[in-house]
Amino acid sequence: MTDSLSLTLAALADPTRRAILARLALGEASVTQLAEPFAMSFPAVSKHLKVLERAGLVARGRDAQFRPRRLQPEPLREIDEWLETYRVLWDARFDRLETYLQALQAGDPGAGKS
Repeated sequence: MTDSLSLTLAALADPTRRAILARLALGEASVTQLAEPFAMSFPAVSKHLKVLERAGLVARGRDAQFRPRRLQPEPLREIDEWLETYRVLWDARFDRLETYLQALQAGDPGAGKS
C-alpha cells in the first residue's frame, strides 16, 4: 500500500487511532498522556502512533526530554476531497427524492415518471 489516501484510510480504520487523533486535535501530547485513556501497554500505543506517523497524520516534536506528538491534518484534507465526489452524488439523489415527495404530496400521480 503506497498511495497516501490508502495509508490514511488504513490508519483511520482503527478506533484507538481515531481516538488518539481526537485527543491530538486538542493540542500536543506526550505518549504517556495519549496512553492514559486506554487499557493497553505503552508499546501498543507506540505501535498505533507509528501507523499514524507513517500516514502523515501525526508528527513528533522535540523539547529536551519531552517528545510531544501533534496532529498533522493535511492527509484528512485529501480524504475530504475524495469524499466530495460522493457527497455531490448523494446531494443530487436527495434533491430528486425531495422533488418526488413534493410532487406526491401535491397529488401528482405521475411523480417521478420522467
